Amino acid sequence: MTARALFAEDMLLGRLVTGIGRSPKAVVAAVVCIILLFAAVIGPYLTPQNPFDLAVLDILDSKLPPGSQSMDGMNYWLGTDGQGRDMFSAMIYGLRTSLGVGVFSGIVALLVGTVLGLIAAYFGGRIDTLIMRIVDLMLGFPTILVALMLLALLGQGLWKVIFALILVQWATFARAVRSAALVEKNKDYVEAAVTLGIGTPRILIGHILPNCLPPLIVIGMLQVANAISAEATLSFLGIGLPITEPSLGLLIANGYQLLMSGEYWISVYPGVLLLVLVFSINIVGDRLREVLNPRLGER
Repeated sequence: MTARALFAEDMLLGRLVTGIGRSPKAVVAAVVCIILLFAAVIGPYLTPQNPFDLAVLDILDSKLPPGSQSMDGMNYWLGTDGQGRDMFSAMIYGLRTSLGVGVFSGIVALLVGTVLGLIAAYFGGRIDTLIMRIVDLMLGFPTILVALMLLALLGQGLWKVIFALILVQWATFARAVRSAALVEKNKDYVEAAVTLGIGTPRILIGHILPNCLPPLIVIGMLQVANAISAEATLSFLGIGLPITEPSLGLLIANGYQLLMSGEYWISVYPGVLLLVLVFSINIVGDRLREVLNPRLGER
């Protein structure tokens, strides 16, 4: 990557940090995102039990209300579910799965969409037409509907859910990158690079791509939130992740039938955690959009 590109990235990073710092709401949301991400990474060290290790579960501890204590003296501050799992532990493990699926699928979709968007913009012609018609086709259907159809064919599984989410997300990145790259393609620095005989991959990655980062950052944040929400929806419907790899959506589904019987904590607490996670990511993404979009003005 060129020195110009590195300087541009440093300037962009400083602009983003300054922009977020000027909004108290965005600062709180960013702190919440960092805390949840940290909790997900070190989850096994925070939880008092592995909620999916059958050897440590006791069915006699099932459906205990928040603040209860087990026969062996363990405190369940958020209660237990129908299998006797500590809800705090189950939520942290579910958070790990939800964040992992959302972030990984978002990163891969970003890479795929970025490559195809750059190729479409730079080469144009039939290549551009073919790629963009596929993009139009993908964006013509609701995300959750396409994911439902794919998982109905593929079945349950972590990697199947990730594959489905990548397939429904990449088109959004491709369209955004193509739009930004078309503007950069006709600028003087690209023409100068071509005149100097610099290779096409280096022009795309080292010169055009750094100037396409602002929309990618915003869309990436929002798409991660969308992926987490989509995965939770799929798991809640019973066609997403299997019970051996539960996410927040599956934890909500486990307690949904018990809401009216008084065991609200089994479904409500994971739901609140999911809401806070998605809401915080969206707030940060919206603030980044305001900072990076000159039409919205400096706020």
